[in-house]
Amino acid sequence: MPKPPVRIAPSLLAADFACLGDEARAVAAAGADWLHLDVMDGHFVPNISFGPVVVKALRRHLAIPFDVHLMIAPADPYLAAFAEAGADTISLHAEAGPHLHRSLQAIRALGKRAGVVLNPATPVSAVENVLDLCDLILVMSVNPGFGGQGFIDSQLGKIAALRRMIDAHAAAGGQPIDLEVDGGVTAETAPRCIAAGADVLVAGTAVFGKPDYREAIQALRPKVMA
Repeated sequence: MPKPPVRIAPSLLAADFACLGDEARAVAAAGADWLHLDVMDGHFVPNISFGPVVVKALRRHLAIPFDVHLMIAPADPYLAAFAEAGADTISLHAEAGPHLHRSLQAIRALGKRAGVVLNPATPVSAVENVLDLCDLILVMSVNPGFGGQGFIDSQLGKIAALRRMIDAHAAAGGQPIDLEVDGGVTAETAPRCIAAGADVLVAGTAVFGKPDYREAIQALRPKVMA
């Protein structure tokens, strides 16, 4: 089966919060494949962003997939709310609850794609026993909580290890799993992520921090698709 093209998912965390609707529509019009929505609780990570009410408000104006990243703990009590708000993929951290397997089952029971997020210090082994319930694995190449951080080079080895794990899973008849990278993704680091095996890139300031969103997205794509 041919590998799908790399997808670009601008992170709304880097947008102008005074006009989130306009910002989200702008990146969709500029060619974004997904919209990445970082949900922070000020407890699991040292920042607060937005909740399901904002996701629902944005959903009414956009058709592109919503990639909702829950940086909250516990995450389980909020899964239904984000599903109802319009998330297409709901990802949670391996440490966000006591029973990762059960949490992924719950996301899928809501009819949504389920993802697991690995912090820089979280080992690849955290997903080994739940691969059959994963539609996405997200590698954090920064410590979660703030945008605009520098890329942690050690995560390239983790991306490569996960690529091998996902490919072996597929070869054994398993379902497709997207491998996503979030944190410090720029036109310079994107090719390194892709070479290691990533097929979805989350870009915050590399898109929203530029004056022309289409140009910013296209600046990622040539190197991504080379």
